[in-house]
Amino acid sequence: MTNTIEDITSKSDVILLVGSNPEEAHPVLGMHIRRAVEHGTRLIVVDPRDIGLTKKADVHLKLKPGTNVAFSNGMIHIMIRDGLVDEEFIKNRTDGTKFEELKKMVESYTPERVAKICHIEEDRLVEAAHMYAKADRAPIIYCLGVTEHSTGTQGVMSLSNIAMVCGKLGREGCGVNPIRGQNNVQGACDMGAMPTDFTGYQKVANPDVIAKFEKAWNTKLNPKVGIKATECFPKMIEGEIKGLFIFGEDPMRTDPDTHHVQKALESLDFLVVDELFMTETAKYADVILPGRSYAEKEGTFSNTERRVQRVRKAIEVAGNTKPDTWIFTEIMQRMGYNQPHLTPKEIMHEIASVTPSFAGISHERLDSEEVGGMGLQWPCTSPDHPGTPIMHVGKFSRGEGDYSIAEYKESVEMPDDEYPFIMMTGRILYHYNACAMTDKTEGINEIANSSFIEINDQDAQRLGIADGDRVKVASRRGEIESTARVSSKTGVGEVWMPFHFQDGNSNWLTIAALDSIAKAPEYKVCAVTIKKA
Repeated sequence: MTNTIEDITSKSDVILLVGSNPEEAHPVLGMHIRRAVEHGTRLIVVDPRDIGLTKKADVHLKLKPGTNVAFSNGMIHIMIRDGLVDEEFIKNRTDGTKFEELKKMVESYTPERVAKICHIEEDRLVEAAHMYAKADRAPIIYCLGVTEHSTGTQGVMSLSNIAMVCGKLGREGCGVNPIRGQNNVQGACDMGAMPTDFTGYQKVANPDVIAKFEKAWNTKLNPKVGIKATECFPKMIEGEIKGLFIFGEDPMRTDPDTHHVQKALESLDFLVVDELFMTETAKYADVILPGRSYAEKEGTFSNTERRVQRVRKAIEVAGNTKPDTWIFTEIMQRMGYNQPHLTPKEIMHEIASVTPSFAGISHERLDSEEVGGMGLQWPCTSPDHPGTPIMHVGKFSRGEGDYSIAEYKESVEMPDDEYPFIMMTGRILYHYNACAMTDKTEGINEIANSSFIEINDQDAQRLGIADGDRVKVASRRGEIESTARVSSKTGVGEVWMPFHFQDGNSNWLTIAALDSIAKAPEYKVCAVTIKKA
């Protein structure tokens, strides 16, 4: 997030919420947004479903799944046409040549055309564009409804275009703010859990960065950029990847096209899983290493607003579990690299020594009265640096702001006569991702413990399906059985399913189409057919 949660929910005039249901998927932030609206902040919701916050929204654009880029381009078309852009910001802070390219590209994204693509009303799109552009302070908040598409990267960059042309970056109550989907996802990315980056987003492709880490670690490093997680599965089937170490992930439950994932795991010569529970993926492992939970170890987590916070050991551990750092260190040693066992505090010192944006962060400082338990937000570049609540103040790190020139493209798999419905997937309030932890809680399971599919009431009537009926849902990849929930929450021709439940997991149906840059799967659009069971 470019700004803080407190900033974007208490200092904003308008909130543009795109592809996110924070009351269920991020309930703490959802509570902040709800409170902001109750205190006068206006709300624009851009989402294919009727979510809780649409009841409080000034505008709800119930757009067709997979049309985020068209929506953003349409917003910018209206802003330019109606003289709502921030000319001074565009001139002084952004690439003028690229702005002219953007201006030319969005000429064809008239309200009429965008309304047809997105299945929304023209006047509501115009209303949303004016409301956001005219507000003094207006953040964009988005989540997986933007990123989990084959055009997800373009969707994110197109939202950045909106903020830049309106001059709403580097200021209070503004910014472009992705909500991270799981605890410490931000911290994992910050620490180089991507094949393209070292810590602090220092690029593997940069020879100077390679030389720096070789010197710090006293070893030669492979300068070749690796492959992303979702790209691994076809390479397992092809035999290019023969061994795999999975750490805290359950792809048999959470990744698209489960048959494909199953075939990939069965193709491996050797699979190791480091886990807390016997997950669906762990059942395929040759070796399971028992890891520890957050309550059983020391360290830090980084939350969605870049805030690095201390985690302290709360309970003693029974059994033969080990901290993940001990496991990693032992593997390194047994593979011939003499890596000493470092304490979490020592590891944090090493991170600071090789990562400019973390140079001012240490356990001592995070534990001090100065910080007071609130943590520090990177960039934090020296021991006396206060951290950075708002990014891009005064200038961008790259210099001039760049624009994405992305045309709208349809999703990889569109509905047809055989598979006439668009299926979206997501989460519900009561469960968390793969249910590795939440389905161990009896009280939660009493509330929500089985699969369901939301079907539009007009579609259900046509198919002879009543609320509560058992239905068969099929795609080109598989078939499952679930329970129908009939309402107007989804649009005609659109359905929605959670992926938590093994009695009808939607990921047996989803398509393994990937975003061309980030390689995120297209969970939000796949074609299915439905019939009464």
